[in-house]
Amino acid sequence: MIQRKYADEEVDVVIVGAGAAGGVLAKELSEAGMSVVVLDAGPMRDPQRDFASDELSMQNLGWQETRLVDGCHPLQMGHNNSGRGIGGGTVHFTGVFLRFHESDFRTRTVDGVGEDWPISYSDLEPYYSKIEKDIAVSGPNYFPWGSFHGPYPYPERDPLSPNAYLFQQGCSKLGIESVVAPLAILSVPFEDRPPCINRGFCNQGCMPNAKFSTLIVHIPKAIKAGAEVLADCRVTQITMNHDGRARGVVFVHDGKTYEQRAKLVILAAFVVETPRLLLHSATPQFPDGLANRSGWVGKAIMPHSSHDVYALFDEEVRLYKGTPVLATTQHYYATDRDRGFARGYSLHAHGARPVSFAKGISGSLEGPVWGDRLRQAALEYNYYGRVTMVGEVLPHEGNRVTLSDEKDEYGVPRAKVSFSYGHNDLAMIEHAVDSMKSILKAAGGQIRFVVPDTAHLMGGCRMGNDPETSVVNSYGQTHDIPNLYICDASIFVTSSGANPTNTVMALAARTAEHLINRAKRLD
Repeated sequence: MIQRKYADEEVDVVIVGAGAAGGVLAKELSEAGMSVVVLDAGPMRDPQRDFASDELSMQNLGWQETRLVDGCHPLQMGHNNSGRGIGGGTVHFTGVFLRFHESDFRTRTVDGVGEDWPISYSDLEPYYSKIEKDIAVSGPNYFPWGSFHGPYPYPERDPLSPNAYLFQQGCSKLGIESVVAPLAILSVPFEDRPPCINRGFCNQGCMPNAKFSTLIVHIPKAIKAGAEVLADCRVTQITMNHDGRARGVVFVHDGKTYEQRAKLVILAAFVVETPRLLLHSATPQFPDGLANRSGWVGKAIMPHSSHDVYALFDEEVRLYKGTPVLATTQHYYATDRDRGFARGYSLHAHGARPVSFAKGISGSLEGPVWGDRLRQAALEYNYYGRVTMVGEVLPHEGNRVTLSDEKDEYGVPRAKVSFSYGHNDLAMIEHAVDSMKSILKAAGGQIRFVVPDTAHLMGGCRMGNDPETSVVNSYGQTHDIPNLYICDASIFVTSSGANPTNTVMALAARTAEHLINRAKRLD
């Protein structure tokens, strides 16, 4: 039996999901005086007690439940793109904190591909700045690409890892500009948190709390302001009133079913679970799923293409050293038609721990790596360097989340995630792989493995001004149900070539301000 502050009460807001967006919303809305309940399917963790310097044990930070996949390029689901627990994916992300560029919001107008967002970079700029200040992002004195060139709230990280230095050396020899990556990881103390000590287990949860997560930043502040944050509570349905407005949500905790009623329902449950919940909550009034009059719920999902290239060096690199990503370039970010594709990508010097290294190279494009060859590569682990791409994948209606016939333990149909790359996506990957190989070779490495991968799911409930071709407006308010909002990466229109967490949080801050101002007008 859970202890409930707002049991049997209608609250102002119920938020489903306590990750990057849900954490920001909970803090901002509760501090504005609203009664807020946050529900998350996973546990509330204590970094000092529940995190460990162990790759295998900390896989539980990712979503482990079954998701069905298909398509020409089926996605690997789980730890690499979806968190589980208070803090969501921010608990185990690398901390890379990039802004989108002006062109990312106008790809149809600028490059003739994708779709334009109903907002521009300038609409999000103040919220980017707010979030970066709130969590003390560290970054270079000058960032050469996009609209924001710095300075960041805190200075760049120093020293870098050997892998990052090799990356910068390779870039320099090829005339490619690179910088220290902007990171949601402290370079000096902030509030009650210490600076990073280069422990390097960012993907396994940061025990010292040097790396930002909503678990340690936004959620505690939300609770202090009066929010009720309920862990291990699986939301199974959105309930509706007869007037076509959302009434609340049904959730299960320890085998018992509850309903939380609310004036506003906000879904921040990620790209797979948000469409899944909308589709499963269909009613006679909304037979195709909630907020799905347009038919676009679940459609146009986009991962980032994220191929890795590994090279063997004569000197030790030790990929486990330091924060995983410490150097980056967006030299190939803007469209250059001479490359044979539209849009572009970022490249990161990206560390790897031993288990992920062995698992990755075993699926190398050169063919399966196993037996003596895998053993020899593992013995040479300390001599490998790695570069990773973050490539823009264009939205396509056929890439989608639907409901399968198979049901989970709660009686909810499992999600089926279908994905195939398009021609533009594949051409970009080929170009990026060649670029990564050139950088590693210029640094003195011998190319050994190219590993296919994806990360950072986006889309599935995209925003737009036209209710016939989108699910929500620019504030995340669904076109069909006025008190049902969506605020997570599922409302992205395009994917960009940059890590999405900063944009997810900026959108959440913008939506929170909108809701607070709206509440003031109604008082």
